[in-house]
Amino acid sequence: MIIEKGVFGTLSKNRNIDFFVLKNKAGAEAKLISFGATLASLKMPDKNGKLADIVLGYDDLAGYIGGKCYFGCTVGRFANRIADAKFQLDGREYNLATNDGRHHIHGGIKGFNKAPWQPSVFERDDCCGVIFKYLSPDGEEGYPGNLEVTVTYTLTNDNELKIGYQAATDKKTILNLTNNSYFNLAGHNNGSILSHKIKINADEITAVDNSYIPTGIIKSVKDTEFDLTSSKPIGENIAKLGIGYDFNYILNKSTPMELSLAAKVVEPQSGRTMEIFTTEPAIQFYTGNFLNGVKGKTGAVYKKHGAFCLEAQHYPDSPNQPNFPSVVLQPGEIYRQLTIHKFSVL
Repeated sequence: MIIEKGVFGTLSKNRNIDFFVLKNKAGAEAKLISFGATLASLKMPDKNGKLADIVLGYDDLAGYIGGKCYFGCTVGRFANRIADAKFQLDGREYNLATNDGRHHIHGGIKGFNKAPWQPSVFERDDCCGVIFKYLSPDGEEGYPGNLEVTVTYTLTNDNELKIGYQAATDKKTILNLTNNSYFNLAGHNNGSILSHKIKINADEITAVDNSYIPTGIIKSVKDTEFDLTSSKPIGENIAKLGIGYDFNYILNKSTPMELSLAAKVVEPQSGRTMEIFTTEPAIQFYTGNFLNGVKGKTGAVYKKHGAFCLEAQHYPDSPNQPNFPSVVLQPGEIYRQLTIHKFSVL
């Protein structure tokens, strides 16, 4: 295992943002940056052993500072949407930043994706990685409690990228963390993902209104265009959905917090295959519906349906939906989550 380190850019007050390149014996590479605890590049071999970078991103720090797509970053404090940017805890209402119309999304105006994290590295015989730490102060973006967060990225010799999360608070709060990588298994600048084949281990979704806010209804996918329980091209039914997929799939699990297979995606031409395992109860499937000419790394221009996201998470708007699994974190409790991206070839 090899770890390379350098300076990716500099913020105001002369604070450096570091990059780390993890390499395994199979030749796979993961590049991470301490701004947003972000996965900036992920190179995996195809069926002929040729490497390609399969995640979208930017070349420099300015791209991540100004970018609005959340490429590869750690999302928090709350991934996905909170209706009307407010919630209640113990009878007290908390008002959050509004950054999705009147709603709140992905942690607010300055979420975890726009924060500098404190990094450290580790190396073992079969893996290596980076540990990122961040202290989110009480009141940041409207959330209660000083929250200590740790995100650990691990690259193994089996071409697994593991993302582990841990957090603790000194005041009752809510928490829902995820990684927002955009994938194109043919290569980050290699056209549409509509021919990728996808399978999601979920029989239900959370129904939403026109603003993608959950209605509280749990909807079966059977005999609908949302049904991805068997492998099929992403593009097969996408026209029936208007702009594309952007839905929260409720994962089939035998027990809560079980580390289980959530989704499998295959790119037929390269043979690259990605399986996602997670302890989270749900996964958001999004098909890059708003990638309309976004300028990315190495001269790429990312277009609509040029990538997909599979964000392991709790349900959107959980704090306002009493029938959804709780996202409350109490003082003295430890929040834990593990999501594994396992890569192979056909």
